[in-house]
Amino acid sequence: MKTMNDGARTPAGDTLTDLILCLFRVNNLTLTWGDRLVAPLRLTSARWQILGAIAYAGRPEPVAWLARDLGASRQNVQRIVNDLEKDGIVSFEPNPHHRRAHLVVLTPKGRKVYEEALRLYAPRVNALAEGISAKDIKVAQSVMVTLKARLEGYNDDEEVP
Repeated sequence: MKTMNDGARTPAGDTLTDLILCLFRVNNLTLTWGDRLVAPLRLTSARWQILGAIAYAGRPEPVAWLARDLGASRQNVQRIVNDLEKDGIVSFEPNPHHRRAHLVVLTPKGRKVYEEALRLYAPRVNALAEGISAKDIKVAQSVMVTLKARLEGYNDDEEVP
């Protein structure tokens, strides 16, 4: 829906606004799609994202680092990690660099659940990508990476342009 302030935006600003509005919708649909995909594993998209962050980190990391990598709040990630720990999917290990910030690791059960999620994901993502060229996907990813970097460049005290 256009507003009276639309005249103050540049054509690129208008186009980016349309993209942002589309991103909001795609994000919600993606989370719902992910929730349905991993529901048989007793996961949600949020839990699956955290398992992925742990798996892709390459080494055990504290919750704060996982949250940073995900662009999420530490408190929210901590809550989900605590739930995953109660379910035996992750465990905490001592951190030699920080007494209170334990490292989060996948348990054997967690590794199995994560690998099963990836097994379910592969055919679904391939079907979703059908008919979209890899080149177009890379262009979209490039735009997202640029927007992410620009948004990360602002701190909470600055006015975001």
